Amino acid sequence: MGKSTGFMEISRRDRSYAPIADRIKNYQEFVIPLILSEVSEQGARCMDCGIPYCHNGCPIHNIIPDWNDLVYRGKWREALDVLHSTNNFPEFTGRVCPAPCESACTLNLNDSPVAIKTIECAIIDKGWEQGWIVPQVPTYKTGKQVAIIGSGPAGLACAQQLARAGHKVVVYEKNDRIGGLTRYGIPNFKMNKNIIDRRMAQMQAEGVSFRPNSHIGVNKSAVELLDNYDALVLAGGSEKSRDLPAPGRELKGIHFAMEFLPQQTKVIFGDDITKAERIVATNKHVVVIGGGDTGSDCIGTSTRQGAISVTQLEILPKPPEKEDKAMTWPNWPNKLRTSSSQEEGCQREWSVSTKFFAGGNGQVEKLSLVRVDWKQDESGRWQMSEVSGSEFELKADLVLLAMGFMHPIYEGMLEELGIELDNRGNVKANTDNYQTSLKKVFAAGDMRRGQSLIVWAIHEGRQAARSVDEYLMGTSELPN
Repeated sequence: MGKSTGFMEISRRDRSYAPIADRIKNYQEFVIPLILSEVSEQGARCMDCGIPYCHNGCPIHNIIPDWNDLVYRGKWREALDVLHSTNNFPEFTGRVCPAPCESACTLNLNDSPVAIKTIECAIIDKGWEQGWIVPQVPTYKTGKQVAIIGSGPAGLACAQQLARAGHKVVVYEKNDRIGGLTRYGIPNFKMNKNIIDRRMAQMQAEGVSFRPNSHIGVNKSAVELLDNYDALVLAGGSEKSRDLPAPGRELKGIHFAMEFLPQQTKVIFGDDITKAERIVATNKHVVVIGGGDTGSDCIGTSTRQGAISVTQLEILPKPPEKEDKAMTWPNWPNKLRTSSSQEEGCQREWSVSTKFFAGGNGQVEKLSLVRVDWKQDESGRWQMSEVSGSEFELKADLVLLAMGFMHPIYEGMLEELGIELDNRGNVKANTDNYQTSLKKVFAAGDMRRGQSLIVWAIHEGRQAARSVDEYLMGTSELPN
């Protein structure tokens, strides 16, 4: 597996970025890939672990050591087949997955894990370049029809699997374009949208039909779908943004991240957005509240729009610079991470809470903030308290709320169906069969499990597809 002494002879190398001064001038991808010989060399570093803990870290169960070895040996076509055996969209994950597999890699004990994400992306990009990725048209049709609501990674993965099993699949999407959060939540500079378009073309050739501008429960009846299809899969994501109901929230200039990010993508597409509708950071002091990936995307977009300053606030304490490997490995560690967008220019503040928004003429102008302290109570639960005398103000012309998502949107489809929810407010369905409280209705992805990673969405879409196939046909040959 790989080269038995590769990890001792070869140092870790990863993809690099274009210079900051160049990349912030546009919205193009800026990752500089390794040349193929360098990727093969990195594949040689993957040793024959007795227990490949990278599998433990990968929700989608990628067979990582196998395709690392094939890349090392120059068998790129075979590596692509192994990669596709567990992942419908490696070009998505190879760009935006946080790579928990690398944290779980045995070589991460020495802070030099195998460059798994880079190798994965190189395999799939080469596959597209060489024309190896073609439609897999089923040899027979089952006569069964499945409707999938939501075209994010969970919905698309489920659709592709079911179409390849011979079912007629129709994907309904409320937005004007297919892709869900991969289309409108992830900025173009992290993932160019032609990557989604070429997969759509493949899926259409495989028999999948797409219906954008179809807001189920709003402009199209959910019950009607239930009557007309043999099965429904709910994959609409977790879209209810967490709000910040502090005094002054009603002021203009305070927006959810998912109002801001999709709009910039639409501008890139050339959509007609009026000046009054535009949310722009140009020549403004921007404050992003929330320290996760969505907040980071707001930072990168604001920088490219020409913000005067960008400050990111996080209510939690600053993580340690380095994790304690003996306590955390092979699990995903809590440690300080700096995204490419944060590197481009951003002031970061931790353990900060917003007391109120203030402004004039109905427009936000500043935030009143306070430092907070976190301590465990007698039961071990973390409790937050304000630090006396730590109040301060921050100038803000634009405030972007990126504090995560709470649960699916209930109004419309879920209320019309009257579907049962779990104790977290998500659609209730287990991972044995992904069936909801309604007959022939299934749920997958963030709508079922809550806000999560793209790899979990693809995994659940694939698993739900197998359950639907088994429900319709009595048995299934789709991967388990």
